[in-house]
Amino acid sequence: MNVDFLDPAEAEFVDAIAYYNTQSEGLGYDFAAEVKRTIGRIVQYSDAWASLSQRTRRCRTNRFPYGVVYQVRGDTILIVAVMHLHKHPGSWKSRLEPRDI
Repeated sequence: MNVDFLDPAEAEFVDAIAYYNTQSEGLGYDFAAEVKRTIGRIVQYSDAWASLSQRTRRCRTNRFPYGVVYQVRGDTILIVAVMHLHKHPGSWKSRLEPRDI
């Protein structure tokens, strides 16, 4: 299964890594590893996580207050958002066409 990121999701991911690295040296790398483990769980069990809409699901990270919002599109997992769960939880919807939500 392939994994692709929407540009805003990739930017969120990179920004969160940078933020956590400013908080404590190496913490951003721990965050990146946790998100990658979360994506691994998504790839392995794509239908197991909380449904946000007909096509969209969210898998929470274990250590950080983040969720990975994604869609399964054929043989690809499309990462729609790597979002902080306490900030604008519905903002991912504006990244997709209404027919794709």
